[in-house]
Amino acid sequence: MELSRRTFTALAGTAALGLALAGSGGAATGPRTARVVPTGPPPAAPGADGRRHRVGHDRYSLLVDGRRLVLWSAEVHYFRLPSPSLWRDVLQKLRALGHNAVTVPVAWNHHSPAPGVHDFTGVRDLDLFLRTAAEERLYVVLRPGPYLGTADLDGGGLPGWLSVEAGRARSADPAYLRHADEWLSAVDAIAVRHLYTAGGGTVLLYEVEDAADEAVREHLARKVLGDRIDVPLLRRGGGLERLWVPQAVETGRPDAWGGVTSGGRGYAQVSAERDAREVRRTALTHLADGVGVHNVRMGFGGTSWGWLPGPGVCTSYDYGAPLDEARRITPKAAAGHQLGHLLRTVPDLARLGPARQVPVRDERLTVRRLSNPDTGAEFCVVRNDSGEQVTAELPDTGIEVPVTVAAGDTKLLASGLKIGHRKVAYTTAQPMMSLSVGRQDIAVFAGRKGETAQLALDCETMPTTTRMDPEPAWSFHRGRLNVVVPLGVGGPSRVLVEGGDSDTPMLLLFADDATALRLWPRETPSGSLLVYGPALLREATVRGSTLHLTGDVVGETGLEVWAPRGVTAVTWNGQPLRTRPGRTGSLVLEGLMPAAPKVSLPALDRWRRRAENPEARPDFDDSDWPTADRTSSRGSTPVPEGGPVLFADDYGFHYGDVWYRGRFEDAGAVESVALSYAGGTQGLLMAWLDGEPLGTHRMPEPDGKSADRGHWTATARFEVPGRLRTPGTHVLSVLVRPMQRAGEEAAEGASGAARGLMSVEFEGASPSVSWRIQGAAKPDRVRGPLNNGGLYGERRGWHLPGHDDGDWKPVKLPREQEDRRQGVTWYRTEFRLSVPKDLDASVGLVLNDDPKRAYRVQVFLNGWNLGQYINDVGPQHTFVLPNGILRTRGSNTLALAVLADGTTPAGPGEVRLTLLGTATGGVPVKAVDSPGSPDSPASSGSPASSGSPDSPGSPDSPGSPDSPGSPGSPGSRGR
Repeated sequence: MELSRRTFTALAGTAALGLALAGSGGAATGPRTARVVPTGPPPAAPGADGRRHRVGHDRYSLLVDGRRLVLWSAEVHYFRLPSPSLWRDVLQKLRALGHNAVTVPVAWNHHSPAPGVHDFTGVRDLDLFLRTAAEERLYVVLRPGPYLGTADLDGGGLPGWLSVEAGRARSADPAYLRHADEWLSAVDAIAVRHLYTAGGGTVLLYEVEDAADEAVREHLARKVLGDRIDVPLLRRGGGLERLWVPQAVETGRPDAWGGVTSGGRGYAQVSAERDAREVRRTALTHLADGVGVHNVRMGFGGTSWGWLPGPGVCTSYDYGAPLDEARRITPKAAAGHQLGHLLRTVPDLARLGPARQVPVRDERLTVRRLSNPDTGAEFCVVRNDSGEQVTAELPDTGIEVPVTVAAGDTKLLASGLKIGHRKVAYTTAQPMMSLSVGRQDIAVFAGRKGETAQLALDCETMPTTTRMDPEPAWSFHRGRLNVVVPLGVGGPSRVLVEGGDSDTPMLLLFADDATALRLWPRETPSGSLLVYGPALLREATVRGSTLHLTGDVVGETGLEVWAPRGVTAVTWNGQPLRTRPGRTGSLVLEGLMPAAPKVSLPALDRWRRRAENPEARPDFDDSDWPTADRTSSRGSTPVPEGGPVLFADDYGFHYGDVWYRGRFEDAGAVESVALSYAGGTQGLLMAWLDGEPLGTHRMPEPDGKSADRGHWTATARFEVPGRLRTPGTHVLSVLVRPMQRAGEEAAEGASGAARGLMSVEFEGASPSVSWRIQGAAKPDRVRGPLNNGGLYGERRGWHLPGHDDGDWKPVKLPREQEDRRQGVTWYRTEFRLSVPKDLDASVGLVLNDDPKRAYRVQVFLNGWNLGQYINDVGPQHTFVLPNGILRTRGSNTLALAVLADGTTPAGPGEVRLTLLGTATGGVPVKAVDSPGSPDSPASSGSPASSGSPDSPGSPDSPGSPDSPGSPGSPGSRGR
């Protein structure tokens, strides 16, 4: 049986997927049900309750234990937030914003440093993330790949080592499928403990990779079923029952190097272009299409730290999401906040079908009518795709007054909708939530600031109506209570309706977007409640007659609480509050809660500097480097004729910088050297001959057409200076920064394409060259394989806390003396923070300089590689320093590895800390393990397993830190 395309919306990705329902142990039902499930309350918020649950679906929605569930999921990449304590912070915020689920990709490369090795410890603790999601009462849609094409990861999430293993990735080759099966076995062994069907957790759906080959899709699905995953499987095609899936609700998009997406203006521009109107337009259009499962991509983006990102993104993965990279709730969150709570509290939306369509008098508007066959409630999705505000009548829709829709905006209007104990005849403001709190019903309606909300209640008997605020106006005429409210004038506007057709009072609340983002509903065993005022409500617990609330305060605010019966006292973050009874059955704080205090950040001074790349010197001892003498590659890239294999992956170096040293005899006739290399966007190559720089070559800066290209090849040609054309032994040193690996979208097999140096040709002579190669040392067991590359300082631990930099040269930044050195220079400093314990402070690092200066910086905080800054490309200048890695109450080590081409003065220029936001509240944050230098007594935890460092020409002596004669005097750009 193949069901309608309109039933489900994308849970990840842009291709159509399917939902296969497996029945292991009778836990999950099939797509058909014996009876029609009527409209009714949704299932209770999920948890690891130890009970068995049934999960099915029909053409309207998911069915959980016989109740309809509209899934409003937010995509979260836990691997882009390397601080497990903060996972709870993000999940609590998403739940408060109305989400009842999170979609969770699991990145193979993040967990697997080598074939058959799968690490789920520390920042890779998937079990902890799933436990936290269950504790926060959120369903999980698990998406373990193996390939994650839409997650913007290096190689699409495939591990680097896979590129030189037998079998082409994403094919039906048994060699590849053996690796894929091992990966899924590792993930499924964790997932099976968290399945909602068995009560172990809240994993509700499981997405199987959307491979192009149907045989691969079938194999992966059978593998997952064989691993006892008995929740519904989302997949495309195959022989199992399926539902078709259109695209996700995109809240933004990633920004690439050079700011291709944002026009160079960064994520502020992305967020402005894809604002709350765009979210409403997409989400409400999907609702009109009959969608029952929504995925908001992204709910929280995070940071592409280390060598994690794909070629189409820079370090920041802010995405323009409702929660920004610094974990702050943005104004864009208003759209999802309103729709999420509406879907949860108004069950009519879980069973909608198309109603009779009517002509629209204004062609600038598109109107989609929907109705619930059980309740008779009708909804209109009204979309204005024009560039101007439109006010028009909507005849035959039940909306009896003109409706105004802002330029580019979309509204969801209702008529004939029963809310609480009364019936809404129509409303021109979108319903946001319906609650029964204490002895009254509360209905909230939201709209844009400056608009006028009009609402009519059907009332056979005139009720007693009281304006609780000066803005609303009301009238009663022929069985209708009509309320008119201007939105955005102060806080919420309240109208209390008592008597008439119902003995249960109803409080009508009207809010604009900003006000609605301060309204927080919550369900407790004692009943529903609603809080107005603070920046966030995290938890609510009733004990006796006291309501205990926890949450965040950003700006000075009041607090009003509509609480369950019997509640007479309120605490906030453990402190009792003085409250008085409000006029609408609430408890109102006497006075105001103070704004979160500002935090004083230290200046970054006491810098120390040291130049490196001793690998460029002819006397450098590379005897313990691997010899690059293979004649055939284990990968799919052909080996250039006549040359040895120089591809980095063939020698086990999959991430970060790679060094090559080639020895040859007699350069007397050598006029120039041509170095062919391959890599990702913004790849780079530097060359030296006998310690003297030949120059630097960079891959072209991508434009809008090539931003997603991913894999680049180029040839750099350098003239050999006459003074170096001499007999004897010579050493050609080459540093390649391959950057990110392309995913399979770029081309078939792109994730396995060779990277690093491809071939070397000399003009004027053809010397025989013997090569050695060196990349990253053994992966840091705590920070993982994606943290480090092959720079000398990385291999020697210069980025780690506790490294002895006492013999480094003290400097000030910005540097007073211009530096035009080709190569790598390190800067280190320490700073202390003293953030109050109850304050959640988000701190960033700002790098700024003259954009004409050609250099890039790797930022290491306490040994963690938090990203890359490219000064003459951009667009990123601010790097979020996640709490946990950042010691907010202690000492921190900041190390900057500056890679410059020598053609311009090198940085860094301005380097400073910036406060991105503060909130009183937050969650407890545990320090992330950050092992220090192995030879340092200050090392925290066990030493990092950084492998045996290379032996330089003289121990730990890469040359005088500021010696102009050391390798790296100004070179030239390659041609």
